[in-house]
Amino acid sequence: MKKKLSALAALIAAGLVSVSAHAGNLVLYTSQPNEDAQATVDGFMAANPDIKVDWVRDGTPKIMAKLQAEIEAGNPVADVLLIADTVTLERLKEAGKLMAYKSPEAANYDAALYDADGYYYSTKLITTGIMYNTSASMKPTSWKDLTKPEAKGLVSMPSPLTSGAALIHAQTLAGVSGLGWDYYKALADNGATAAGGNGAILKAVASGEKAYGMVVDYMPIREKAKGAPVEFVFPEEGVSAVTEPVGILANAKNADAAKKFVDYVLSEKGQEGFLKLGYIPARNGMKLPEGFPARDSIKVLPINAAEALKNTDQDLKTFSGIYGSN
Repeated sequence: MKKKLSALAALIAAGLVSVSAHAGNLVLYTSQPNEDAQATVDGFMAANPDIKVDWVRDGTPKIMAKLQAEIEAGNPVADVLLIADTVTLERLKEAGKLMAYKSPEAANYDAALYDADGYYYSTKLITTGIMYNTSASMKPTSWKDLTKPEAKGLVSMPSPLTSGAALIHAQTLAGVSGLGWDYYKALADNGATAAGGNGAILKAVASGEKAYGMVVDYMPIREKAKGAPVEFVFPEEGVSAVTEPVGILANAKNADAAKKFVDYVLSEKGQEGFLKLGYIPARNGMKLPEGFPARDSIKVLPINAAEALKNTDQDLKTFSGIYGSN
């Protein structure tokens, strides 16, 4: 217990835990933006007033590095994870680090959106497309438009070394005929930059520092609704998607509370919370957020999670070889 409190105290000192930690509280590690993480936690605690939640937020690679360090030290702090992609949770499943839990809410989801053994469940569909500033001279409709002279030096994207969604996006496009890693090389030759996470790309394009960016859908759509001079495009070739799955750690100290959290985020009420935040819910029969096209008009590109997991290290090396280690 002392070790747990010490670890949480270190996280608080680093500014990574949103509220003071207490023994017995459910601990959530998440890659959601701070505002969304707080809304998710608030919704869960409103539905479960007897459970308090402490949460840690960072990009998926950093969250995983933190968790791995804790596991190696024999003291993992998190009870439940809500992070970018199923590939990451598949890795944890294969390593025996997740707890199987058959949520009754799974009956409302397509089988492809959750692990058949109950180790993790998708909570939403987050696609990556093209964001552009409304003052840009070109209005892109294709991924290849970003390699045109009109976009030279004006494109930015998050780094797969920082963002789990960016890694899935790169792996997805790398498997598309006519794109592949040659596409990323062409982007680099055209002056595109890759660094940081999606939030940094949003700011760069919205401010006019960059004209174009690869970014997750909800960010620019949300900012446009607030009056920002931005537009979001679902490119004609299709978009990648991450599903922000939820999973319970195998040695969770608060397993019962963690199961309730899984049930909540998969429930209609939990999914309505994600909808209000501007996400496409993963649950069947839900509406889409304002500003999104019809669901059947969004072409989601396929990715093989097992293959992506197997190729991750090499793919990161390939990307770093093109853009550096930002």
